[in-house]
Amino acid sequence: MGTAREIGSCPHFTRRPQIAIDGPVAAGKSTIARLVAAHLGFTYIDSGAMYRALAWAAAQRGLGTADAERAVALLNDIEIRLVPQDGGINRVFVDGVDITDQIRTPEIGQLASELSKYHAVRERMVALQQEMARDGGVVMEGRDIQTVVMPDAEVKIFLLATPEERAERRCKELHERGIEVSYDAVLAELRERDHRDSTRAHSPLKAAPDAVHLDSTSLTIEQVAERVISIVRERANL
Repeated sequence: MGTAREIGSCPHFTRRPQIAIDGPVAAGKSTIARLVAAHLGFTYIDSGAMYRALAWAAAQRGLGTADAERAVALLNDIEIRLVPQDGGINRVFVDGVDITDQIRTPEIGQLASELSKYHAVRERMVALQQEMARDGGVVMEGRDIQTVVMPDAEVKIFLLATPEERAERRCKELHERGIEVSYDAVLAELRERDHRDSTRAHSPLKAAPDAVHLDSTSLTIEQVAERVISIVRERANL
């Protein structure tokens, strides 16, 4: 399995820091990470898309969640590529097939969350993500980036929002894509995923001791992005 990315140029910086953004599902990590990466000229890495790509491949092959060994074997057998686009967006490919739009369904998200609980799966993913971030100049978001993938990142952000606000955001996102869901069902799924992510034995969701906590519940996207950029400039001495 391999990944591909292009490093964005950083003409205004003397070094290339790593920026890690973690937080629960639907906290706004992807949107903020893309905006920050585009503003700084860094590469955005959507770690969650890598798990969703594995889930998509598993669903295509009828592979469930009960067999960790088969999941790892599948992960080693497929090629996942994240290809940055203008504005920091990643197009996601599995074995050369663009699956970007197919991996954003609730079903794939649920399967990705379940597969991610396996230590062997996470171990392989972490190795791939660390390779992608090795040269710096990246903004990576997920649920274990600051604690496991990039523990030495110069900037660590733990992005929060209330479950109710996150459920509303997720409903709006899905409705805009033509996927009809109920608010109550989305809220229940978010609470279940929060519990699973924070209590799993390997790489649980938690803030690093030196992370900056940022609650986005009552903030606009632009306000959150501005605060993160300000924190980056301060913490990375830019």
